[in-house]
Amino acid sequence: MNVNKYQVTSFFNSTIIHIFLMTVAVTCLFPLFWMLRCALMTNQTVFTDKSLIPHVIQLGNFLQAWKEGDFGMFFLNSVIYTTSVVIGIVLVSSLAAFAFSRLNFPGKNFFFYMFVAAMMIPLPGSFVPLYRLMTMLGLINTRIGYILCMINVGLSMSILLLKTFFDKMPADLEDAARIDGCGRLGIWWHVALPLARPAIAVIVIFNSLSVWNEYILAALLLNDTSLMPLQRGLMVFEGTHSVDYPLLMAGLTIAAVPIVSIYLLMQRHIIKGLSSGAIVG
Repeated sequence: MNVNKYQVTSFFNSTIIHIFLMTVAVTCLFPLFWMLRCALMTNQTVFTDKSLIPHVIQLGNFLQAWKEGDFGMFFLNSVIYTTSVVIGIVLVSSLAAFAFSRLNFPGKNFFFYMFVAAMMIPLPGSFVPLYRLMTMLGLINTRIGYILCMINVGLSMSILLLKTFFDKMPADLEDAARIDGCGRLGIWWHVALPLARPAIAVIVIFNSLSVWNEYILAALLLNDTSLMPLQRGLMVFEGTHSVDYPLLMAGLTIAAVPIVSIYLLMQRHIIKGLSSGAIVG
């Protein structure tokens, strides 16, 4: 069988690309594997056992970490914060992005560029005004105050992403919905949001990761330990002069499972959006 030069070149290029992608995948997944490996060891063997698979597996580290870190309370708090913030961001950003994309009103471009400019301000740079605002509103050390602050943090990127998506929505779909009796909110709910599922999936994943791993703002706004998120439970395993690495890694593994699960559930929507070029209609 004759093999032409094009087939050889194509096979060689494909092999190089796959080797590169597998290398990147291993580089990204190896820290997770190492975290799980350390979570199954003891504090005495974590630095002495050099094998990839521990000789002695300590499954009890997960239960011990859950109890000592009081993960039940902190885990529930993080679930409440993440769910509330993500739902709030999706609703507010989709409404704002739809307005910026499909409506004409005075100052539209100015307000949109203000949201875009806010992306350049790092989270610590907004601590003082956020704390001052929450103090004036009497929302310090409250769940709703922390949730509102985290919604504010995630709005800029979400509005920019959804506006870009809504700009590509054909006007014919909007006209057809209007003929069927839909108002502005009806078009947003029945037409724009279903078509924007790939963009919403990206927003859900990024903001879930941001809220789930956030601790600095929570430490600033929440004085009551019972209101703190999951990251507070991990601090139990870090002493002044020593760290219980197996329990810390077990706690990190427990904290990583929900966010990895969300990504696995949402990945098909992201892949669909990427493969279709995010073209709606």
